[in-house]
Amino acid sequence: MGVGRWRVWRGLASWVERPLPDASANSQGTVTNAQTPNAQRPTRNAERTTPNAQRRTPNAHVTAAPPKRDFIRELVVEDVATDRFGRSPATRFPPEPNGYLHIGHAKSICLNFGIAREFDGRCNLRFDDTNPTTEDVRYVESIQNDVRWLGFDWDGLFYASDYFERLYEIAELLVSKGKAYVDSQTDEEIRQNRGTVTTAGVDSPYRDRSVDENLDLLRRMKAGEFPDGAHVLRAKIDMAHPNMIMRDTLLLRIRHAHHYRRGDEWCIYPLYDFAHGLSDALEGITRSLCTLEFKDNREIYDWLVQEAGFENPPIQIEFARLELDYTVLSKRKLLRLVNEGFVSGWDDPRMPTIAGIRRRGVTPEGLRNFAEAIGVARKPARTELATFEHYVRDDLNMRVPRVMCVVNPLKVVLTNYPEGAGEELEASYYPHDVPLTGSRLVPFSREIYIERDDFMENPPKKFFRLAPGREVRLRYGYFITCIDVVKDSAGEIVELRCTYDPATRGGDAPDGRKVQGTIHWVSARHALDCELRLYDKLFTVPDPDDLPDGQEFTDVLNPSSLVTVPNAKIEPSVAADPVGTRYQFERTGYFMSDTVDSRPGKLVFNRTVTLRDTWAKVKERG
Repeated sequence: MGVGRWRVWRGLASWVERPLPDASANSQGTVTNAQTPNAQRPTRNAERTTPNAQRRTPNAHVTAAPPKRDFIRELVVEDVATDRFGRSPATRFPPEPNGYLHIGHAKSICLNFGIAREFDGRCNLRFDDTNPTTEDVRYVESIQNDVRWLGFDWDGLFYASDYFERLYEIAELLVSKGKAYVDSQTDEEIRQNRGTVTTAGVDSPYRDRSVDENLDLLRRMKAGEFPDGAHVLRAKIDMAHPNMIMRDTLLLRIRHAHHYRRGDEWCIYPLYDFAHGLSDALEGITRSLCTLEFKDNREIYDWLVQEAGFENPPIQIEFARLELDYTVLSKRKLLRLVNEGFVSGWDDPRMPTIAGIRRRGVTPEGLRNFAEAIGVARKPARTELATFEHYVRDDLNMRVPRVMCVVNPLKVVLTNYPEGAGEELEASYYPHDVPLTGSRLVPFSREIYIERDDFMENPPKKFFRLAPGREVRLRYGYFITCIDVVKDSAGEIVELRCTYDPATRGGDAPDGRKVQGTIHWVSARHALDCELRLYDKLFTVPDPDDLPDGQEFTDVLNPSSLVTVPNAKIEPSVAADPVGTRYQFERTGYFMSDTVDSRPGKLVFNRTVTLRDTWAKVKERG
């Protein structure tokens, strides 16, 4: 193709010489539950064979509220009404494959794919792979997995590296028009001559090279004649421009480095500003949605697509990125956490990466609901971590089964229960306010475990759990009364002796007497050992990016962000459940069996989010 005036994208194969990857065929970026792991419980455990123990239907789909209008969607409404671009709305999600996606990217994914779905448009996934020294195919794969897990599919799967030939053609066009030149200053000289926000920059001594000399140097750069840093291609705009990005923006640089897709074929690579807008234009994007830190880049975006000759080019619009309390979202900082061993990896459940959030047990629906609820705004604002936890909890509450797990076991012996005897009690998987059904049989025996925190020898007021001489209800079971406390030589409580009332089976007394406390338990003989990983905030301050001089973000890491409980006890109904199954551990929190470390005989559960604890709030109030 020559260097004239091009019409907007009408099919990539018409001008790209190298073959492009196949584009996925979902024309509207539609949410696809079939690609959402754990959206439905595996069918092999759909029902119990025991007559009185109907199996739960966990993780059922919870429909999100209709999307809210925001300023970006209002612009798209106007675009459609006026046929502004002469084509359907088109968006893209353009990550650089140099790390794992995080929760901020999830907001952008939901926005871009959501707009395409709502306006019968299309959304591409494009990898901005223009830096050969930092990018890797494993990041490409993880990004695709994350987008699909969130419930979206792309209309086109593209790579900026497939546009290198086309971008080079545009570079020659700019040089031919006198709109670009080859600069031979060093990096340091370029920085010094750029000026400041209050002083104009200084023209490069190479700025007035002839078109022929610039074309010759550019072609020799492409041929690999020069070492790294010898020359760069710059736009020829205005070194006194008030927007410093417009001071002869750098477009192409020499990098003799192996590219994970193009190999050693190229040694000149486009910088972000050169590749971004032109890639959008080549794909026929209508609205290029960026976060606010790219606001100043909009001018070079517009300049390049206009100078390249695109008709009805895309328009960049900025929105506020997600800023979440007790979290860092800088890729550089996340990489430090991984490389310096502060976390176990990119999928550590304490990490704000989508991989970490997924492994922690958050569902894609919960994450999408959160992204939709916080909305899209023009001005930056911080989001409380409690807001995120609310939407996670709200989602899980309506989908996951309840089971009993004792975190810190204390043995209870029911002295009047026959030795060697046992029975099974029916227990519902869901409370009355959850529109799901199902139950299981839990074993009961003479010796059980309760939570150590559910007993106090000298209880204060408003403590309604077990105490000497006090009666409480065992969840789904009987009323029990503590009659004796057994201690070891150090004075530590090691066992409680209690009696049970056989007439209260199921949790109600025939004589109508009431108890104020209900506690959970497991049968000591039947319980399974398990490891619990109790995750908390990764940082101790709400904004780890805003610290006093002399402090860095690693200084405010939370030493209690992970507490491992090695000897918890869980009811046996979970034994055959596949890894990645989510639960509410009654009165404890929401958990998921770890998809990496959990296996039969060595169960590991990650705490996704806590429950509200009434007694903890009483203690906090003093």
